[in-house]
Amino acid sequence: MRRGVRLAILSSIALSLGAPVALAATVDVHMTLTTPTSPGAAVGSITITDAPGGAKISVRLSGLPAGQHGFHVHQNPSCDPGPVNGVVAPAGGAGGHLDPDKTGMHMGPMGKGHLGDLPYLTVAPDGTDNETLVAPRLTDVSLLKGRSLIIHAGGDNYADQPKPLGGGGARIACGLVQ
Repeated sequence: MRRGVRLAILSSIALSLGAPVALAATVDVHMTLTTPTSPGAAVGSITITDAPGGAKISVRLSGLPAGQHGFHVHQNPSCDPGPVNGVVAPAGGAGGHLDPDKTGMHMGPMGKGHLGDLPYLTVAPDGTDNETLVAPRLTDVSLLKGRSLIIHAGGDNYADQPKPLGGGGARIACGLVQ
């Protein structure tokens, strides 16, 4: 049964029983590899849903390098090349990390820095990542619409030392949050 039909049926049942209906906000993001000229091959999807305790992030990816990878919400809705530290880079059009409070700090998903700091991803030796994460500070998924998700080449230590922005480095995959 299609998701929309199921939701309509469940909503009708809840309303007929006099129960309030609260549907969690959800966004589905299709991720692609980054290239110097444009978005590249598809690598899977990420679904983010409002949930108690923070946004629930369901990751279904393949074709990525094994290991830990920094993972962030970036300011702009673009996966096109653009400037990063004065040099044109793949997915540079995404801009910097989402930081509506202008903290200027990278402190991880539990800290009081950029709101765009998400838990790092852990890709298996076969290049797949199928995990569910929680971003406790993201309490309204609608704030992500019109932004980008970026997966970085390296891990993330959730600090600005010894390297800025957790040390994730280059942008290897990107998806638009619509």
